[in-house]
Amino acid sequence: MNETLPSREQAWDLLCEYTAKPGLRKHGLGVEGCMRYFARKAGEDEELWGLTGLLHDFDYERWPDEENHPYRGVEILEKLGYPEVMRTAILGHAPYTGVTRETALAKTLFAVDELSGFIVAVALIKPSKKLADVDLRGVTKRLKEKAFARGVSRDDVRTGAEELGVPLDEHIQATLEAMRSISNELGL
Repeated sequence: MNETLPSREQAWDLLCEYTAKPGLRKHGLGVEGCMRYFARKAGEDEELWGLTGLLHDFDYERWPDEENHPYRGVEILEKLGYPEVMRTAILGHAPYTGVTRETALAKTLFAVDELSGFIVAVALIKPSKKLADVDLRGVTKRLKEKAFARGVSRDDVRTGAEELGVPLDEHIQATLEAMRSISNELGL
């Protein structure tokens, strides 16, 4: 099987084919933006990292349960010839799969997935609803509030930073900068 990386347009079309909800599409865009940002900082393959972020949850709307997500999506990606390193990272972003995160790609995907969604939630409670008005202090304050964005696993956020080997505040700040860099695409 040929494992070349499809184009960004092909990946976007795949996301849209399986994901109708604008919020889930924006989540894919947010994680893609973070992944591209971190790939540039690390001198990694920005296209591979970006598409991994864009597609990590493309199957979630159809198969949101742990028995199917992200397994169904990874099966589809394999049939379409997406690289194994991408598929393994996508499996590893869901802790319940038991797939270990061994590559920088996999560790970064896990580290930005929950946090990027959390940062969006913080932006949405601002009067301006803009990422420009979100700061590190506000994000760390909200992380301590269990009732705020209850669906975001604080343990996953902390574990993500630990796996990257960076202090949590540093990781939050970098992810916030990454999100700001694509705020127009996110409408934030």
